[in-house]
Amino acid sequence: MRKDLRILAYHRVLNISDPDAFAFDLNEVSASPEQFRQQMELVKRHYDPVSFRELIAAIEGGQPLPPRPLIVTFDDGYDDNYHIAFPILRELGLSAMFFVSTGHIDSGMPYAYDWLVHMLCRTRATRLKVAELAFDKALPATLAGRRELGKELLFHLKGLDAATQAAIIARLGDDWGMPPARHPQCRPMTWDQLREMRAAGMEVGSHGVDHNILAKLSPAAMAAEVRQSMRTLERELGPPIEVLSYPVGGPDSYNEQVIEAAREAGFRMACNYVTGVNRLPVPAHYELQRLSVESEMDIDWFAAMTSLPEVFAHPKRVRAG
Repeated sequence: MRKDLRILAYHRVLNISDPDAFAFDLNEVSASPEQFRQQMELVKRHYDPVSFRELIAAIEGGQPLPPRPLIVTFDDGYDDNYHIAFPILRELGLSAMFFVSTGHIDSGMPYAYDWLVHMLCRTRATRLKVAELAFDKALPATLAGRRELGKELLFHLKGLDAATQAAIIARLGDDWGMPPARHPQCRPMTWDQLREMRAAGMEVGSHGVDHNILAKLSPAAMAAEVRQSMRTLERELGPPIEVLSYPVGGPDSYNEQVIEAAREAGFRMACNYVTGVNRLPVPAHYELQRLSVESEMDIDWFAAMTSLPEVFAHPKRVRAG
């Protein structure tokens, strides 16, 4: 009988009562607190939650996994992971892996893609001009329209090299008088929070340093980012740091060079953001697929998605994640 490993992928857990008052990307909100609690209760009832440490021990040491293994993961490292998701997981006796971008944990600054959407939501400019993408569009009057434009802009932006992406975001910030700044609606976790979570049984892994798409960096910069993220995590939290999540995570966000850099840095596994489950024993340790949890999922859809992902899993555009 075929045995599969399911890995759930979350970003933010938040209650957005007034979308107009929330000036960041709603697509990053995976669930409300109520939804997340229901989902984790279902996971606890119907699956066998495991950690990456247990998965590595099973693959490398021959220890058996339970019949219906499932891992919960979070990308990026938003502070609502600590304030909302972590207490629910702890209360239910569950663990999760939190993939964090170390440069943002250090700085407390919002992630670049989040800040781009924030600028689009709040700028008083009337047009969006990005010559590199042949964008010259009127900014919609409604916030919903601007969010949709932001989604389209991000999709195309992520196809460019990392330096060009950064230059575009910085230029728009200069043009619109909106340089990056700390913001209460988009804060990374702190090292102290991560230490507390790890002490309580949560796992922490790498999501790079500055959330750069690794395959869009030069080979030298990419390898340095992978190594530095590992070193920083081990310095702040202690070893072992064994798992990497590729920022953005679509098929064009990593390649064989990135996989080799992860292996050489000492990572033993890596997750992408490609929709799917993983056959056991895992044939591709550095290309683990995940199931994205989205805020529009009610509990019945979530149950169907986890039970029959080949039918009900939420498809992602190539660069989404």
